[in-house]
Amino acid sequence: MTRPRYQKPAIPCNERPACEAVYHTPVASHLREANRVAAVTALLLLAAAPLIGTARADEALWRRLAAGGHVVLLRHATTTPGVGDPTGFRLDDCVTQRNLTEAGREESRRLGAAFKARAIPVGRVLSSRWCRCLETARLAFGSAEPWEPLSSLFADRTRQAEQTRAFRALAGEKRGAENTILVTHGANIVAFVGVSPAMAEMVIVTPQGDGTFTVTGRLPAP
Repeated sequence: MTRPRYQKPAIPCNERPACEAVYHTPVASHLREANRVAAVTALLLLAAAPLIGTARADEALWRRLAAGGHVVLLRHATTTPGVGDPTGFRLDDCVTQRNLTEAGREESRRLGAAFKARAIPVGRVLSSRWCRCLETARLAFGSAEPWEPLSSLFADRTRQAEQTRAFRALAGEKRGAENTILVTHGANIVAFVGVSPAMAEMVIVTPQGDGTFTVTGRLPAP
């Protein structure tokens, strides 16, 4: 005996919208939702790609520092708002200068912790005589030696050529297994290597051993 074939209920032509609602709307709705999810996922992947690439580049730089032999140009950590220093400031009186904020002090401590966590070898720590640089260096690395070529060029560029030559001589010397840290000002780093870093950002310089050096990369504040 032949079983009767299933037939879907007939819907009159004058009820075509109802037919479309029954047989087509759910499918179309699912397709639209799937397309929307796919589009959002693609946008998220595109947005994340540069961040992933940056993170990998940063880790590669940290690994190079762990091998030693580099010069780290570090701009002092975050300060109170403003540029330069107040009129009449004195180097022997920190109160008269533009100084680190509490956030800047915490940045400095995090930087030191990042070096320790990654076992980054640190040799000499040289600093500008300005209090914000000395404090950054001491909070991050424990101590610092004032070095005149790192003195701020922001308001007085009369010795820029001399200071730049001194930096280049140091940065061009091939060194051993330790990294040399130079804590200074944004204006100096621009003059020395042509890079304008953010506060607490590092510019990594690699000596070539023939009196020259290369700028290997930049590391943001941890």
